[in-house]
Amino acid sequence: ILLGDFIYYLRKQARQLENELDLKLVSFSKLCTSYSSSRDGRRSDTSDTTPLLNNSTQDRMFDTMSVELEQLLAKLTAVNDKMAEYTNAPGTSSLNAALMHTLQRHRDILQDYTHEFHKTKGNFLAIREREDLLGSVRKDIETYKSVLSSLNSFHSVSFSIAMATKENMTSQRGLLKSIQSRVNTLANRFPTINNLTQRINLRKRRDSLILGSVIGVCTILLLLYAFH
Repeated sequence: ILLGDFIYYLRKQARQLENELDLKLVSFSKLCTSYSSSRDGRRSDTSDTTPLLNNSTQDRMFDTMSVELEQLLAKLTAVNDKMAEYTNAPGTSSLNAALMHTLQRHRDILQDYTHEFHKTKGNFLAIREREDLLGSVRKDIETYKSVLSSLNSFHSVSFSIAMATKENMTSQRGLLKSIQSRVNTLANRFPTINNLTQRINLRKRRDSLILGSVIGVCTILLLLYAFH
């Protein structure tokens, strides 16, 4: 009778653990589904702050519930092993067939719960890994767009500077040609002005070299700033 009472206690404990596991697994499955839904909503949301906080909370809940379910499965396994040990104990021959049937049923339930737990956990981890990867790709795309925008702005500024410089040089070149033409005319009339003409030509070449050097240095500095 004492042995029968102990087996009855084990069966009661097994049923309690099974009921608790059933409720936990339902909540665990809902957590996985809500996690997936919140991730899908994040894709269409322009602000990532709130979804990120929600997913962080769900990650913590996932870890906590995983530990709790693993502990419950371990307890149920221990109870089933204890029942199997006492099923073959002396004095249980008259109850042996019924006990074996009961034990097998509890084992089947344990197996189903274990399978469901690992399946749900695997799905959750797969969703999280996939979404983390997609999030990384989205960040890379945004970074690329930002860099491309900066380059476009740089090219626009560089083009404007180049056009302004070209127009300025063209204007100066025209002015110098006009001055040189007048000076040459005077030099032809007055030979004493030849020396002045040579000085002007020398000054013009020097100014051209200085202007070209300044433009080259500015262009290099702009390129270094853009690709820094």
